[in-house]
Amino acid sequence: MKELSGILKEASRAYYAEDREIISNLEYDALYDELVKLEEETQMVLAGSATTTVGYEAVDELPKEAHESPMLSLDKTKDREVLRGFIGEHKTLLSWKMDGLTVVFTYNQGSLQKAVTRGNGVVGEVITNNARVFDNVPLKIPYQGELTLRGEAIITYSEFEKINSEIEDVDARYKNPRNLCSGSVRQLNNEITAKRHVCFYAFSLVKAEGVNFANSRQQQMEWLKDQGFEVVEYRVVTSDTLDEAMEYFATQIEHNDFPSDGLVALYDDIAYGDSLGRTAKFPRNAFAFKWADEMAETTLEEIEWSPSRTGLINPVAIFTPVELEGSTVSRASVHNISIMRKLELGIGDRIKVYKANMIIPQIGENLTKSGVKDIPEICPACGGKTVIEKVNDVESLYCRNPECPAKAIKGFTLFVSRDAMNIDGLSEATLEKFIARGFIRDFGDIFEIDRYKDEIIQMEGFGEKSYENLIESLNRAKKTELPRVLYALGIPSIGVANAKMICKELGYDMEKIRHVSEEELAAIDGIGPVIAKSFVDYFKKEGRQEKLDHLLSHLELGEAPKQKEEQIFHGMNFVITGSVEHFSNRKEVKEEIEKRGGKVTGSVTSKTNYLINNDTQSSSSKNKKAKELGIPIISEETFIQMMEKGV
Repeated sequence: MKELSGILKEASRAYYAEDREIISNLEYDALYDELVKLEEETQMVLAGSATTTVGYEAVDELPKEAHESPMLSLDKTKDREVLRGFIGEHKTLLSWKMDGLTVVFTYNQGSLQKAVTRGNGVVGEVITNNARVFDNVPLKIPYQGELTLRGEAIITYSEFEKINSEIEDVDARYKNPRNLCSGSVRQLNNEITAKRHVCFYAFSLVKAEGVNFANSRQQQMEWLKDQGFEVVEYRVVTSDTLDEAMEYFATQIEHNDFPSDGLVALYDDIAYGDSLGRTAKFPRNAFAFKWADEMAETTLEEIEWSPSRTGLINPVAIFTPVELEGSTVSRASVHNISIMRKLELGIGDRIKVYKANMIIPQIGENLTKSGVKDIPEICPACGGKTVIEKVNDVESLYCRNPECPAKAIKGFTLFVSRDAMNIDGLSEATLEKFIARGFIRDFGDIFEIDRYKDEIIQMEGFGEKSYENLIESLNRAKKTELPRVLYALGIPSIGVANAKMICKELGYDMEKIRHVSEEELAAIDGIGPVIAKSFVDYFKKEGRQEKLDHLLSHLELGEAPKQKEEQIFHGMNFVITGSVEHFSNRKEVKEEIEKRGGKVTGSVTSKTNYLINNDTQSSSSKNKKAKELGIPIISEETFIQMMEKGV
């Protein structure tokens, strides 16, 4: 009992206070049920038992405040008949059990006065400033008395995916919407909270002085709607009508854009519910229902080892496809070697799989337990030696090769980008999958991806059409220009403009470019010794020239552009600022200057020849600097006259 309580409390602390998950919901529920059973058998509840303590301790960064009445958790079941027994003949509100962060709101004289998180159920964190920027919380309401209500702050799946898509480092992305919401609600800077689009759904009215609700929780919910609050979706049921409502919720969960981990049943009769009182941990007027995880038995066919940019190589279980919660699943992350060993997972084992919260595939049980074998000794992405390392008692597999392509995902992402090779259909996520499977080790391999056609069209998110579109895009990309290739290589400090300049000065000669000396390169105006050294060092690195040859063997480079315009701005440096009128944007002005041999920089220096600014009399910092240095400030019209007259 002591051991179980220790595990459960550690898991709760990690989940609620640190936004990390150390065991699955399935494991937590199983351990909790085991502890309850032991306490019933022994008639003994130890001090500090996980069955008598709830929630998490409020963190120190936000002010703490005690709740007027303790916020208890709910007794729960996965058995529909137990829920039916609780409901009986009582009119009951059945609603979603949303998976976010519970918050208590207080209004006075029609204005939001205070918002406090659930915390440990007794003391929470004051987050009033953050609550004011929730997407759907009314700051003023018609009711002028003192109102206290409770609800769930959540972040939708679509917003969660949008925020994660903007985080370049895959390993830094949020694990689930609840973790993201918890961190967003408890920010010190509410500007961050506002950007996360947190929503609030009321699920309980605690106090509203002077309002007659006719002893009905349903009337309380409808009254909250009239005050401008969004309330959690609910159905009114009795034991006889429970099945119809349950079928509705079970079907609807597949279409919801918000996370939920079950249902809540609450007696409509306020006085009756209150008269029942509570246990040490649970109120007796409400009950939680958690979906019984649908299990399917299948066979483990292989362990796919997936390298990441941090060097961590994650094991992914591939099993014979099964139907779960209305969809076909065939793979589940195993996370690390420690979990593999705990499950004694081996190829050919009969396993039981489920979807955590009806969404994320997980392995729940291994029936045959043949044991862990064949942990790879080489990285599938680069062939380098792997090592098993233990961090915080968790064993994981790593690749320590600094040249591993899985670690260089940013370089591959730049290579396929619009200003570089402009290859559609190779997102960062797709590149990661191809690299992890060993399809791509250098840039040239991208143009040989057709070798893996059969495997690619079977990959999740791919198919025959996606594959064909990718091949078409690769064929288009093969016909390109040398400056694009030079930029795509990802040489430090070489941007689009520098790549064009180097190609131009070295006559669009690839052999001359790849063997240029530091001195020759540094002599080019705008390059200098630092960039020159970086450029030359790139091509000196072992294996680089061979990889470049591999890439060039697939490309058809266009001829050097003929100089159609007289180089009237040769040797001149321009800075462009402010809005333009005769061009679509400043980029077009830049292109006109570069076509005529000039260069455009971002800041005014002693080397600047002209500052282009339609507001020649403005007091902007660039105008001031130009005046200090005696640099002419010209309008767009003057610049056009210079082009027409040949300066």
